[in-house]
Amino acid sequence: MDFLVQHIEALIFCAQKPIRLIELKACLTEMFEADVPEKDIEKAIEQLVEKYSNDNFSFEVVKSGGGYQFLTKPSYQTSIGILLKQQSKKRLSTSALETLSIIAYKQPTTKSELEQIRGVNCDYSVQRLLEKELIEIKGKSENVGRPILYGTSDQFMDYFGINDLKDLPTPKDFATPDNEIGSPEKEGENPSAE
Repeated sequence: MDFLVQHIEALIFCAQKPIRLIELKACLTEMFEADVPEKDIEKAIEQLVEKYSNDNFSFEVVKSGGGYQFLTKPSYQTSIGILLKQQSKKRLSTSALETLSIIAYKQPTTKSELEQIRGVNCDYSVQRLLEKELIEIKGKSENVGRPILYGTSDQFMDYFGINDLKDLPTPKDFATPDNEIGSPEKEGENPSAE
């Protein structure tokens, strides 16, 4: 079983994006020229998760974007933050983030629907999101002119560390308490009496 754990560890390590269970199974089956049961793969992944949960490692095996990958542990956030700050030129612009959020919540959607919501032309943002592979073409609408429909990709899930669109925050997650500014009024007080 140790040899299986080591092979899975190598596959997860070298994969450029989260590697799915079905991809692990296909690689291992071809490698060993025999069917490798999914339960054995899952057991090996559990061993890897346990191994890398040890404080001696700065990274861990995480299920993200529907597959498994190595990610740095949260306690190293400061040093990673410095690196990301230095690479900030590669970040998404505010307009791209706005466009991406609309696509994520309304998908599949057309560019004209995006522009109607944002009130501005979205050509550049859509193009950048396609280049970064955060969105993909999902087909064509049945509306007049059959415009292209856009939706999020697996890369989107990985980029934001979620496994399902249900993991996206809901509008209620952004709700603010009523008396946010100042102190809450006590019952019976009349603020205009001063």
